[in-house]
Amino acid sequence: MKTPDLKKLIIGSLNANSDSEEIAGKLEKEGVSYKFSNGFTDKVIDKIFSASSTVTREIEFVKSMNYVFCRIAFTGVAAIVILLISIFLMEGSVSINSFLGLGDTYDESIVCLLTGN
Repeated sequence: MKTPDLKKLIIGSLNANSDSEEIAGKLEKEGVSYKFSNGFTDKVIDKIFSASSTVTREIEFVKSMNYVFCRIAFTGVAAIVILLISIFLMEGSVSINSFLGLGDTYDESIVCLLTGN
């Protein structure tokens, strides 16, 4: 069977009105057979179930990443709070300047830089 004839049969089999047994018979007469090797179904089933284990691994990975992120985030927040408390204690007051780590001498230079005067 030539390639164009084979293409016509395959395209014809996609038609809803075509008889699949007739097309299969024509292909078998031409020497085309669809016999699968031994263990084919087992291999297909193994592939299907291995995909579900991949999804399970991805879910486990996301859970572990969430756990690690929470631990790092809480530690980072604690470090920031300790840093802010130390800045407030060094400056002696709770103000915007102490929050930014600025002293009284820097106020005028910042105002000059921001306003351009």
